[in-house]
Amino acid sequence: MKPKVLIIMGSDSDLPVMEETARILDEFAVPYTMTVASAHRTPARTQKLVKDAEKNGVDVIIGAAGMAAHLPGVMASHTVLPVIGIPLDSSPLKGMDALLSIVQMPPGIPVATVSVGKAGAKNAAILAVQIIALRDPKLTKQLQDYRRRMAQEVEEKADKIARKK
Repeated sequence: MKPKVLIIMGSDSDLPVMEETARILDEFAVPYTMTVASAHRTPARTQKLVKDAEKNGVDVIIGAAGMAAHLPGVMASHTVLPVIGIPLDSSPLKGMDALLSIVQMPPGIPVATVSVGKAGAKNAAILAVQIIALRDPKLTKQLQDYRRRMAQEVEEKADKIARKK
């Protein structure tokens, strides 16, 4: 099955966080490919991955980077596909530098930016699924079921806490 999502992380040290993205995409049975490329150290590789994604029918690109975090913006500059940026907390500034780098894109080159770290990795996958679901009613149903399960889990936890008092 051809990948619908391309995930690029800036370093292999980002893998523990990005496994959350993969886990969510697996849960929804959305095919993806994941790799490492750097906007600074391997710019030609980054550009080729993005251009190939367009040619190969990828619907959404997810880029994760820490520190200066130029990767999602560089990817967005080479494609019209939706790009979702995940700021990683891999610096002494705990991801604030990455967040500000990703969220402050110039007009005309948008990057959808999610929260820092593992929560962002999960949300990026869910946002990618939502984008793909615009043309896939089965995926829309899965998202609705996912939301219902989340709400049910919260209610069950709330009931347990209320009973303890």
